[in-house]
Amino acid sequence: MLDKLGPLGIAGLVIVLVGIAVIAYGNYIVAAGIAIVLVGLALTVKALVSGMLGAFGMM
Repeated sequence: MLDKLGPLGIAGLVIVLVGIAVIAYGNYIVAAGIAIVLVGLALTVKALVSGMLGAFGMM
């Protein structure tokens, strides 16, 4: 999975994880909520991209 992200994607993933860790240092419940929102957003983007690629016959 990490080889498909590339260096910029890995850096973005690390930044997101560090950001959630900083928030969790202050408040665990808020950090959990933000993590859930990010996972939902990622799943939505994946579904949209898969649908678009399928519409173009690339899936």
